[in-house]
Amino acid sequence: GAQLVESGGGSVQAGGSLRLSCVASGSISSVFCMGWVRQVPGKEREGVAVTCNDGSISYGDDVAGRFNISKDNDKNTLYLQMNSLKPEDTAMYYCAAGESRLRALYYIRSRNFNYWGQGTQVTVSS
Repeated sequence: GAQLVESGGGSVQAGGSLRLSCVASGSISSVFCMGWVRQVPGKEREGVAVTCNDGSISYGDDVAGRFNISKDNDKNTLYLQMNSLKPEDTAMYYCAAGESRLRALYYIRSRNFNYWGQGTQVTVSS
């Protein structure tokens, strides 16, 4: 399977920016979609942004217009540029990859990925 390693998390003040990275390795030829999911303790995981090989991209309602997902296929790296951060963006952010050939909107809503990274913490202070 694929291995995913995130980096780039940290602490920032509200209004600031952060960029998360996720390096994929292993059996990645079967991966069709990659994305970011976040979770706050005691709450369900929330789909943040997903990009798929068919060109589809989807964002969670709370981050649309502020976050941007991109992928560098040469480096097998997924990025999440987070701008205008809010305290409510505070969460553990996970990189995830899915093999099912479905559109990004499916993964945003279901969070039904095959592979997960270990997560990177993002903390936004007011």
